[in-house]
Amino acid sequence: MTRIALTLLACLFTLGANAKPVDVEWSELIDPAAQTFEDPYRNLSFEQLSILRDIVRTRAQLEGEGLDPEDRAEIEAQLSEKEAALAAEEIKVDWLLEQRWIVAQKRERAFNAGNPEVDGEIVRLSGYAILAPADPDGTPVAYLVPERGMCSHTPPPNPNQMIRVRLGTDWQPRYMHEPVHLTGPLSISPSEEVMVIVDGPVQMRATFAMEVNNAETVKDFGANARNAAKGALAKYRSQELQQSTAKVEKTDSSEVAE
Repeated sequence: MTRIALTLLACLFTLGANAKPVDVEWSELIDPAAQTFEDPYRNLSFEQLSILRDIVRTRAQLEGEGLDPEDRAEIEAQLSEKEAALAAEEIKVDWLLEQRWIVAQKRERAFNAGNPEVDGEIVRLSGYAILAPADPDGTPVAYLVPERGMCSHTPPPNPNQMIRVRLGTDWQPRYMHEPVHLTGPLSISPSEEVMVIVDGPVQMRATFAMEVNNAETVKDFGANARNAAKGALAKYRSQELQQSTAKVEKTDSSEVAE
């Protein structure tokens, strides 16, 4: 039985090693189930969000001590004016503020969740490589991102749009954001590290890991590849804006807690 089991395992390993890689796009790495949720902040204008933040700060100011009656009366009048402005637009301030932590958690999941359908698959993916410190066992490491400039001149992408790759080949990035096609087993394996890039320390948060067994460098990606990525990149930027808003809301809520 032992010999039969070993033979079967060897066959399975051989089949896996010879499996044809699947070409995937960056948009396919995002878990679609995590993207659909009710976000009451999404339809607010910039001005409405600004007023909402002012209300949070003003309420926190009123909770503090040391205000003389005249100052307090003036601040309360300003608060009433801002609350009335949103109420006139049928915006429920208290309900929105109660929802901010729930929405923040759902947004965080949307930014991080990887598509389970690609977990464990052998894939071929195109992107831009950033050399990273080697693993303790000496294996060269890099990060693959969907757009040139990410993590250096522009912020890092969402974690489910970054792959930490272990390079089991002779190839290593020769320069920052070298365009490359990488092939290997892809897995959902979240990681996080801080490394120094062009503009200083950058937090590299990756939802995926890849054991690279083939690398194909190119001068740059053609127009077709860039056009295919436009839709996904528009989504990344929209999510970055939402994430930035969520961070401001977290800061405001911490002020309230204080």
